[in-house]
Amino acid sequence: MTLERWLDEADRVLIAAGAGLSAAAGYDYSDTERFAELFPVLHEKGLWARYQLIGLPLPPRLLWGYWSVHVDDIRFGAEPNPVYTRLRDLVGTRDHFVLTSNVDGLFARNGFAEDRVWTPQGDYGRYQCETPCTRETWPSRPIVDAALATYDVLTGESETVPVCPRCGGEVFLNVHKGPEYVPDHYAPAGKRLREWLGDGVLVIEIGAGFSTPTVIRRPVESLVRSLPSARLVRVNTAHAEVPADLGERAVSVRADITEVLDLP
Repeated sequence: MTLERWLDEADRVLIAAGAGLSAAAGYDYSDTERFAELFPVLHEKGLWARYQLIGLPLPPRLLWGYWSVHVDDIRFGAEPNPVYTRLRDLVGTRDHFVLTSNVDGLFARNGFAEDRVWTPQGDYGRYQCETPCTRETWPSRPIVDAALATYDVLTGESETVPVCPRCGGEVFLNVHKGPEYVPDHYAPAGKRLREWLGDGVLVIEIGAGFSTPTVIRRPVESLVRSLPSARLVRVNTAHAEVPADLGERAVSVRADITEVLDLP
C-alpha cells in the first residue's frame, strides 16, 4: 500500500485534518438522531442538525443552553476515541505535527502532544470577549459547567449567561466566526509548525473538503509544491482528487478514514 510505504520513507509526517475526520469519529454536525436526543426543544422548533446553529442568532439563555450542551458533548468528553487513537498508533514514533480546522481538541485528547497541534480556527476549550476588549482569552470549561448547572431541558435555556471578565460584555467561544476572532493563543503552535516543516515531509490530509479550503486543503497543496521531496496522501470520501501538477507525489484515496485505518 502506498501510504504504508511512504510512511516508512518519510522523514516527518504532517497530519492535516478537516471536519470529515471528526465526523468519521462520531462527531458529525449533520447527525439528526443525536441532535434530537440532545436538543429536543430546538428539534421541536424545526431544527434538525448542529450545523444549522453555527452563526444562528438566539436569545442569550437559549444560546448558552445550546452551546453549553454542545461543547460539553463535543469538547470535554474523557473517553478515548478509536479513530484518533488508531491514527496516533499509525504515526507511531515518527516525527510529526498536526494542522487541523477542527475545534474539538480530539487530537490532544487522544495521545497527540498538545504543543504539536495547530488549530488556526480556534478551540472550544477557550472563550473570548465578543468586542473584543482584550487580546486575552480564557479556559471555557468553567463557563460551560456553570451554564450546564442551570440548564433546563424542558426550555432548552440556561439561566447562567457568561460575561467578559474584563468589560462585562458578551462573550463567545474562541473560534473563528468573524473579524472579532482572537487567534493569539494558537499563534505559537503555528510558528512551531513553520519552523518544523522541511523537505521529506509526508502530508496525510483527512476529511478536508471545500467548506473552508483556505484553511487546510489549499495550504497543504501549496506546501507540497514548495518542497521537492514532499508527498501528499489525500483521504476523502467525496473530494479526494489531487492536483495534476503534483504528479506521482500525490495520491488520492477516496474512502472513509475508518476504512484506511481498518476500523469497523
